[in-house]
Amino acid sequence: MIQDWGVENRSYGFERIPTPRVPVTPYDVSEICRRVNVATQRGEQKKCQELVRKIKNLGKESERNKRCVVENGAGCVLSACFESFASVAMEKDEDLLGEILSVLVWVFPFGEEGQSRLGSIKSLNCLVWFLKRGDLSARQNAALVLKNLLALDQRHVSALVKIDGVVEALVKLIKEPICPTATKASLMAIFYMTSSSSLNEKMKPTFVEMGLVSLIIEVLVDGDKSICEKALGVLDHICDCREGREKAYENALIVAVLIKKILNVSDLASELSVSILWKLFKNYGERSEDGDDDAEGGVVVEALLVGAFQKLLVLLQVGCGYSTKEKLKEMLKLLNLCRVKLDCFDSSADFKYVKRPY
Repeated sequence: MIQDWGVENRSYGFERIPTPRVPVTPYDVSEICRRVNVATQRGEQKKCQELVRKIKNLGKESERNKRCVVENGAGCVLSACFESFASVAMEKDEDLLGEILSVLVWVFPFGEEGQSRLGSIKSLNCLVWFLKRGDLSARQNAALVLKNLLALDQRHVSALVKIDGVVEALVKLIKEPICPTATKASLMAIFYMTSSSSLNEKMKPTFVEMGLVSLIIEVLVDGDKSICEKALGVLDHICDCREGREKAYENALIVAVLIKKILNVSDLASELSVSILWKLFKNYGERSEDGDDDAEGGVVVEALLVGAFQKLLVLLQVGCGYSTKEKLKEMLKLLNLCRVKLDCFDSSADFKYVKRPY
């Protein structure tokens, strides 16, 4: 009745109210998943693509539909389908695989079996193939799926790092950004790949060689809160290795950028910035040991000149975690020693907001 009235009064600016779609039921999703399984086992590419698009369209209709799809095993079924059609000649099934990726980005978590399927050598090779050769949307989806997979189980890193071109593809997403979502996904994938382990330690110099340190500094200059936190997390890992610190010392902006991020982004960003600075301070003598006479104290002096002493002192007063507090105390001692030696600024300047006991 309301719709008929809307049609009759269209000339007055009223629009017909669309008929609400009936929400999908668990039975509907289970039935579609069963048909996907059958089509996958038979190798029916077109049928699989038709059913995957149906799942995709259901998710587009409402968040309620998305939840129903996720809760009824679609992630596991789609992961199995993806693995089954992933092959050496991926161009043949590129459209189907791309459709599956576009659904897997929101069908999360994948379930234990789904994780195993997506973490197989076949699936990982296919994900990297899309990262390197796919269109912009496919590259973004591949990065998101890879990030989600590594977040669930970092053991997949050992297989991933053996695939040719994965480092270059992830770094390219930062160097030539598609969108903030893809940049964040790439940063998080790199974060997991450089987390502490004997295998991941070997990955850090590889990322350094690809110019990741300077790229992260560029991202930090204008990045939003979420991107800054992720970029700082990666840089913190990279600065665990000597090669990473060397590149950091060579970058003219790094100290100023890190000091600026303290107290200006988030508590996490402040703690990560302090951790990176502490690693650079703690190891600043390693360059002079290699014959660089100008290296010793360089990063400390630079930090003084951009207001590190005041900023770190305020952070110590505001409050932070125990580990960060200990790092702050160590750095303030170094800064104070250097400040006294060089007398590089007026000790009374910029201290009017600092409590006297410190």
